[in-house]
Amino acid sequence: MLAQERRKKIYELLQEDGSARVGNLSIAFKVSEPTIRQDLEKLEQDGLIIREHGGAMLKSVPQQVKSLSLQHLENMEKKDKIAAKAIEYIKNGDRIILDSGSTVTAIANRLGGKERLTVITNALNIALIVGAEISCDLLVTGGEFKPPTLSLTGDKAASFFQDMYVDKLFLATGGISPNFELTYPSLSDISVKKAMIKAATIVYLVADSTKIGKLSFASLGSIKEIDYFITDSGITKDNLASLTDLGIKVIIAE
Repeated sequence: MLAQERRKKIYELLQEDGSARVGNLSIAFKVSEPTIRQDLEKLEQDGLIIREHGGAMLKSVPQQVKSLSLQHLENMEKKDKIAAKAIEYIKNGDRIILDSGSTVTAIANRLGGKERLTVITNALNIALIVGAEISCDLLVTGGEFKPPTLSLTGDKAASFFQDMYVDKLFLATGGISPNFELTYPSLSDISVKKAMIKAATIVYLVADSTKIGKLSFASLGSIKEIDYFITDSGITKDNLASLTDLGIKVIIAE
């Protein structure tokens, strides 16, 4: 991997996790710690991160956490359309898991008209949204805090879903690779998302069309893990045909 590509991946990981240690980055990218330090120095010079002793932190984290705002807020018009479509598949009395991220947050913001829902989430901002609805029962996982997604992750978050059975999961993704694998910038989320999928009878992937063809650092596995893919009208005919051939039911939000 070339230095420029590696720095891009490191920055993507920091955008997802908020911070990282030099040693962990060295292992993840299979390069020496001095090389990682050089990468972090360049990212700091570009004004993207703040280096700390033994690691680095995303520059925007302190203010972002204080304001309870998400890191990834691009393509919100598409995400709002996807959320509006997703709400049609949530029925009164459903037990649902809401993953973290801006698209799923847009779904949470539209739950006001639903009754007797049981909502399980690992996202603190979504918990605050759902918690304001007295008609919803809310369960929140434990785990390690990830500032950019305002979420809880790691083994403790994953174990929360053990022996749990819900009707529906609304799952986010960092990208859908050219081979149609679900990919994410962070390894820590993989076990959580696998546990969510195992707990759900029906899995809805909610992601805008710009995620298709995007390859992130870690793979969850084939998109065949999901049942429905709710996306926007930007999906190409070729991608639509390929997903249909894989047995994925694609729902397009107009």
